Amino acid sequence: MIQIQLSSEIEDLLRRDLGDLDRTATEALLLQVFREGKLTHYELSQALGLDRFETNAFLKRNGVYEGSLTPHDLDADRSTLDRVLGSTD
Repeated sequence: MIQIQLSSEIEDLLRRDLGDLDRTATEALLLQVFREGKLTHYELSQALGLDRFETNAFLKRNGVYEGSLTPHDLDADRSTLDRVLGSTD
């Protein structure tokens, strides 16, 4: 179990805006971890309690598409460009 400490005012505000804060926080954390490549699609599905198609829809709603570049991919591409073109830093 993970707990997040919020003032009652902030919690009330967020609950009005977002509804189920526990689910929202869980989805946000799992989505970020998936984007970082630390969870597989299957693991994400299991953690969210969704089937493969529901997980695909969840990812699409959150702007994650099959073949999307990860932060690691972008760093690797930048390193390659720096080697080829010379660093601009």
